[in-house]
Amino acid sequence: MQVFDSIIRDRGSRYAVSGGACRNAEEAAAFLKELKRRKKFAKATHNTWACLTEEGPLRNDDGESGAAQVILRMLEREEILNEIVVVTRWYGGKHLGGDRFRHVGDAVRHYLDNRGS
Repeated sequence: MQVFDSIIRDRGSRYAVSGGACRNAEEAAAFLKELKRRKKFAKATHNTWACLTEEGPLRNDDGESGAAQVILRMLEREEILNEIVVVTRWYGGKHLGGDRFRHVGDAVRHYLDNRGS
């Protein structure tokens, strides 16, 4: 599991991104459970995630409507199979509108550019 914390800040909202190996729904659930063992991530407003597996795509918006699709599209474009990416947001009190999708994309790009390093 790799975690990149506090990579984006905007109007009080903070973002982190994490990821790791994931081949099915059970492994996705286990990954999220492990991530949420960190109290900070358990208290986050959203832990949006997606994973492209051999069985098909898996995703969950966790209340951040449409955000998991952004993650999934990026994984498909990069042809990344069997790897979960979770974008975590701590809501800062102000609506971000469409900027939230840009932030999700930027967080995923940060993960893809820095994973394994």
